[in-house]
Amino acid sequence: MRTVRTLTTALLAGAGLLGLAGAAAAASPTPSQSADGPTEAGTSFRTAARVAVGQEATAEASTGDYLYWAVPLDTGQRATVRATVTLPPAASRHRASTWQVDVYDGLRRRQACTYGTQTASAAADAASVTLSCTLRAVRAGAEAWSNDPLPGTYYIRLTVVDLAQEDLGQPVRAQVRTDVSEHGGAYAVDGALGAPLVPGATTAQAGGGSAALEPDGGWSGGRWSDRWLWTAAGGVLGALAGIGGYCLTRGTGRPARPTGV
Repeated sequence: MRTVRTLTTALLAGAGLLGLAGAAAAASPTPSQSADGPTEAGTSFRTAARVAVGQEATAEASTGDYLYWAVPLDTGQRATVRATVTLPPAASRHRASTWQVDVYDGLRRRQACTYGTQTASAAADAASVTLSCTLRAVRAGAEAWSNDPLPGTYYIRLTVVDLAQEDLGQPVRAQVRTDVSEHGGAYAVDGALGAPLVPGATTAQAGGGSAALEPDGGWSGGRWSDRWLWTAAGGVLGALAGIGGYCLTRGTGRPARPTGV
């Protein structure tokens, strides 16, 4: 009975630790909701308009312009960029157009979309077109040869890629928003980036001010990660399994009594 009680206690303790670790990994803070998003977009990487996660940016532009925004992404965050373009009146357009949203990291490397409608065509009579791009989760560090997304500034670029020549210069309105889901220690690594990839040229752009572009609460480098909890839970479960195995195999410790004595 003692052995059964010991194993039951071990299993309950292990289940509690795994439940705590799972809850920590699944926790996703609500994206920041700022009422005052930028109302202009940059026209290059250097002039990209700053926008926070969960904040909607808008811009009035001309068809054919390249529009740029900059958003900070931290370790463990998987970002989804959504863009909507309100098109000119159908009567003034000559044919369908094709729009595209691209995302670049702090080294200006184009990041692949894992899913979403990165390129979309709008019919000649369409009122608007919507695009989206979901990136891979940001990692704390990566090999020099890899193209893994790293924490820092990310650039969103929106533009038309196919258009009738006669339609260039017509007014459009763009709306862009970036939301994230948290994946915590699942994307932590033994090494980490020395500093986020935040080029100085993007830290004092649209909206004024000289505050650095960074997530709410600052960058997470060197802080607690739920990976620590998973590691501790694994160690405790290993120790409990060893104790349980010992209890099962050690026997009663007394020699068997001969029968008939």
